[in-house]
Amino acid sequence: MALGNDSVIVEFIFLGLSSNPKLQVILFIIFLLGYLIILTGNILIISITFTDTSLHTPMYFFLSNLSFLDICFSTSTIPRMLRDFASKTKIISYAECATQLYITLCFGETECFLLAIMAYDRYLAICHPLHYTTIMSKVVCIKIAASTWICGFLFSIIHVAFVLSLDFCGNNEINDFLCEVPEMLSMSCENSIVLECITFVLGTIILMIPITFILVSYIKIILSVLKITSSAGWRKTFSTCGSHIIVVTMYYGSCMAAYVKPKSSLAPETDKVITIFYCIVTPVFNPIIYTLRNNDFKSAFLKIKRAKALEKNVLISLDFPM
Repeated sequence: MALGNDSVIVEFIFLGLSSNPKLQVILFIIFLLGYLIILTGNILIISITFTDTSLHTPMYFFLSNLSFLDICFSTSTIPRMLRDFASKTKIISYAECATQLYITLCFGETECFLLAIMAYDRYLAICHPLHYTTIMSKVVCIKIAASTWICGFLFSIIHVAFVLSLDFCGNNEINDFLCEVPEMLSMSCENSIVLECITFVLGTIILMIPITFILVSYIKIILSVLKITSSAGWRKTFSTCGSHIIVVTMYYGSCMAAYVKPKSSLAPETDKVITIFYCIVTPVFNPIIYTLRNNDFKSAFLKIKRAKALEKNVLISLDFPM
């Protein structure tokens, strides 16, 4: 990886979101709050799903996997961002950059496959309700979830191997706040047209296959829903699928804007906003969308809350007998 004619790039410099110290303080507070919301919301989803037996269903099993993924994905990016906001120099070594690139791609691509599986789960639940519990048994759900993780790990290896095989030259400044494939490619000495074509193909395979799977699942769901005559059935179906559709639109829309496009089609500042959207904004809203729009989850939360309040009252009465 030559820098000029005889140097080797051993580190990169993040330009970040802003060089203004006051603005960096504000951004630090905003992203710290966002990270705390991500951790709190997703840990709450995992805890309640694990505690309440009524939520021990394939739908909530996959939702728990999504929550765990969001925690991992945000943890691979936000703590580093917060550290850079608090420091004058935003230097990252080549090894650290390669590691961050792999980890973020791994979790991000796993989420792409998991969202597709969640759409298929909704299709089976709505279109084949009588066979749903047989098809989506506990063992099958575990195998499917494991497969999404394996696919994410394998596809990200291919993606990262392609990026790291390139020669980098010129400036070692990354005009972003994390190591991203588009920014790494912009620093390469290779032919830009060839790079854009390869990146487009990789992005299309990783994003469009799950999207196609989701579209087919929802088309079949819509066709099945059209046969329902009762308004209650319509409301229940769209209530079940609505949260997932919102999450899919937010996540895939921002990922496609970042990866399935010509390298120079958007301004650098716009690229940063897109990255913020799928790295931070989407993980922040995921637990909010799934909990506020889900009556089963809200009922389970209130039930656990009442149980804890009752347990507390019992303990108090034992401590202070009449």
